[in-house]
Amino acid sequence: MAKRFTASQTQLMPDARFGSKLASKFINCLMLDGKKSVAERVFYNALEILDEKVPDESPIEVFEQAVENVKPSIEVRSKRVGGATYQVPMPVHSRRQQSLSIRWILEACRSKKGRPMHERLAEELLAAYKREGASMSKREQIHRMAEANKAFAHFAW
Repeated sequence: MAKRFTASQTQLMPDARFGSKLASKFINCLMLDGKKSVAERVFYNALEILDEKVPDESPIEVFEQAVENVKPSIEVRSKRVGGATYQVPMPVHSRRQQSLSIRWILEACRSKKGRPMHERLAEELLAAYKREGASMSKREQIHRMAEANKAFAHFAW
């Protein structure tokens, strides 16, 4: 049987400034067209903005808490049973929780236009840290959908 995941998790090196693997993963997801130095600059500038706005905590802790707040605990998956397709609520694996939260934060940043990316990223991270913003609303929407389809939970085998 083939490996389920790529080797990226085992080969991932912590980032240079904070020594955080989560920050390194976030930078890799932020990167477009292989331009890692641009992604690093955007990420670190966003953390500097966070440091100014939340002076009592370190910016990497604010970032980690923001990612933690956005992580979904349950999601719906399509399950085909007897010709009908049901949206079945299922728990989310920790690695998928992390990738979904990173994806949703970046998606929320990229959907806003008109300002530099580091400002949009800092704003979204701060909003997620305070449990508000577009990425948190995406998480709440997923949880509401799972709650609405709780009647089909017995199909989750």
